[in-house]
Amino acid sequence: MNLMRYDLDATDLLCPLPVLKARKRLQPLSAGDLLEMRANDPAAIVDVPHFCAEAGHALVETREDGDVQVYVIRKGG
Repeated sequence: MNLMRYDLDATDLLCPLPVLKARKRLQPLSAGDLLEMRANDPAAIVDVPHFCAEAGHALVETREDGDVQVYVIRKGG
């Protein structure tokens, strides 16, 4: 299985747009693929983990890059 990694820049988007963009970007991906999303909306800190838990995806990494949060999401299957 050849897993892929994709990027999504959701900086400067406000709630609920980062999660909505992530949901749309994850739809065509294969189970196990990774999506790295960058966001600076303060609500994303709560919204992204909640979205992953509800949608069956795994939040495998959260880190800060300056004033931007980086979320790595593994698509559930």
